[in-house]
Amino acid sequence: MKFDTPATSNPIDQLKVVGHPVDRIDGPRKTTGTAPYAYERHDVARNQAYGHVLGAGIGKGRVTAMDTAAARAAPGVVAIVTTLDMPRLEKGPRNTASLFGGPDVQHYHQAIAVVVAETFEQARDAAAMIRVEYARQPGRFDLAAEGPKAQLASAESGEGGAAPQEDRTGDFEGAFARAPVKLDETYTTPDESHAMMEPHATIAAWDGETLTLWTSNQMIAWGRTDVAKTLGIPEENVRLDSPFIGGGFGGKLFLRADAVLAALGAKAARRPVKLALARPLMANNTTHRPATIQRIRIGAQPDGRITAIAHESLSGDLEGGGPETAVAQTKLLYAGANRLTAMRLAVLDLPEGNAMRAPGEAPGLMALEVAMDEMAERLGIDPIAFRVVNDTQVDPEAPDRPFSQRQLIECLRTGAERFGWSRRSATPGQRREGRWLVGMGVAAGFRNNLVMASGARVRLDGSGGVTVETDMTDIGTGSYTIIAQTAAEMMGVPLDRVTVRLGDSSFPVSAGSGGQWGGNSSTAGVYAACVKLREAVAQRLGFNSAEAVFADGEVRAGNHSAPLGQAAGADGMVAEDTIEYGDLAKRYQQSTFAGHFVEVGVDAATGETRVRRMLAVCAAGRILNPKSARSQVIGAMTMGVGAALMEELAVDKRHGFFVNHDLAGYEVPVHADIPHQEVIFLDEVDPISSPMKAKGVGELGICGVGAAVANAMYNATGVRLRDYPMTLDKMIDRLPQVV
Repeated sequence: MKFDTPATSNPIDQLKVVGHPVDRIDGPRKTTGTAPYAYERHDVARNQAYGHVLGAGIGKGRVTAMDTAAARAAPGVVAIVTTLDMPRLEKGPRNTASLFGGPDVQHYHQAIAVVVAETFEQARDAAAMIRVEYARQPGRFDLAAEGPKAQLASAESGEGGAAPQEDRTGDFEGAFARAPVKLDETYTTPDESHAMMEPHATIAAWDGETLTLWTSNQMIAWGRTDVAKTLGIPEENVRLDSPFIGGGFGGKLFLRADAVLAALGAKAARRPVKLALARPLMANNTTHRPATIQRIRIGAQPDGRITAIAHESLSGDLEGGGPETAVAQTKLLYAGANRLTAMRLAVLDLPEGNAMRAPGEAPGLMALEVAMDEMAERLGIDPIAFRVVNDTQVDPEAPDRPFSQRQLIECLRTGAERFGWSRRSATPGQRREGRWLVGMGVAAGFRNNLVMASGARVRLDGSGGVTVETDMTDIGTGSYTIIAQTAAEMMGVPLDRVTVRLGDSSFPVSAGSGGQWGGNSSTAGVYAACVKLREAVAQRLGFNSAEAVFADGEVRAGNHSAPLGQAAGADGMVAEDTIEYGDLAKRYQQSTFAGHFVEVGVDAATGETRVRRMLAVCAAGRILNPKSARSQVIGAMTMGVGAALMEELAVDKRHGFFVNHDLAGYEVPVHADIPHQEVIFLDEVDPISSPMKAKGVGELGICGVGAAVANAMYNATGVRLRDYPMTLDKMIDRLPQVV
């Protein structure tokens, strides 16, 4: 199905099932421990052995020798494969770092061996017996130090955020020089880890030249092609199966060492191998959100109208990598005739930087939305009013390209009313409750909406049951449920008559889970397959498909009706289709918007910060399931608090690794840390986006949150912090005098 004109009325608009806050259909399996996660697939292959990965102990250099004699003689060891046993494996197009093979070490904890043994403990113990000799080389581990050598770089985040290396509209320098009110500040964000609960894990089994991987991967089709390329085998000889994923946040978008080393270990051991990366390797061996140093300049007239805006960002990555697209949202969020955005990339020898929840916008808004508050204060204007006066309904750099939907002002005004913004003191440090200094903060949320081709197969059996098959994944986001809701709505059956099967590469290729494109795109693919199935059912029953109504397990046309299963017969029926998109995304700017509101308390003596309450007001098209969407947003809000207050991968700048590479040293917040969170979804449909008239929302929930926390802390204390995370040591000596 080609979607190249705006959606009109269709069966989804009935909203009998879609749009309702139904419980997750996979919930019982998760709560009873019967949902099959990768490492727990004990039943899929007999005689599984255990693999353990050994990571490099240097940040840059070469492996000159490996003594495996003691390890091979250790109890239970079945096989050992070292990086010196083979040449460097070919990289898939989505990997920056090489995953295995050859003597060169690009980064700390790069995989240099896999040990296969009868038990996990035996494999881990034997891996520690391998003696490795290195030729260490000087590495580049300090972003600030490498900044002067950084080159301009363009990038596409792959998730809707893109920016050329330098983009100009009008005359920024001239307009900024003439502006009566100016801001020129620098903000920093640190390296961050995905820190998902489930580690990268894979079970690998060979049947001749055919490889099956039961794995934890967000993008099945991407993973399959990259496995084939990396191992040098035909794609048709690779099958990936990933029905449940225990969190990813972008860390499992791409092929990682767990899948490659499990496959190589299984080949060497001649039996299935199961392997999970230890927590330190999740931080250093896989990917992370790169640190940024961002400079923002804003010039405005006394009435608050921006006349000049510039956003420049520096980030780092391995040779051949790309920058964090932190300037992307600044190209679209606010009006202003004279504009400059630029990105610079420093070459670092740290582990690979790549996509993490809302790449680009999440760290970019942590800077931009603090700068907007600082500018509002200089102008003497309320922060919300300042954002409203600079709203735009068109792409500021291409005024003939309107937004498909843009309710940013409504998000901010609705949030202000519900949050009690009128009670906020415009002068910082004025509200005191016992030991706590209390303040409110606001930030705009912005995340581009991306649509991707997505396919599905829908089966109808003789009893009227519907089964949906697609390689779409569920990373805890509710994919099973919204796909079932879509099929139930389209085929006119109750939700309990729909079975959903996900995450298998033998199913039609879907959008996969990432970049908040998955829900809208995958359900649109199911919609397309159901349209084809409806037409086939009507034809078999002799009904006019244009008049056929599917409801209550029946098909009706005029005065005729028939049970849905009657059309399927004993053999059943099947239809398969893919939603494909035309140029609507080029003609209209598709984005999602939010207003984030935060209230904090800061201990007047210690600087300890506690988030007391949060509100997100979101405009993101049709909300397919308000219950699971709310869960997505409050999870993202919590993650945004982590980025603001505690999350930082501490870099050892001598040896080139992330020191706090476990959940004891890399702290993340939980929902219990925030007493009250509320989410409001504005009533919106976007017919430009898809037949579902939906957009993504899962990453919008994190975009802007960090800045809202920062702005609330400033309102509470009068201390302005521009370096994340905003830990108490950065403010304790600047707090107001305790009386």
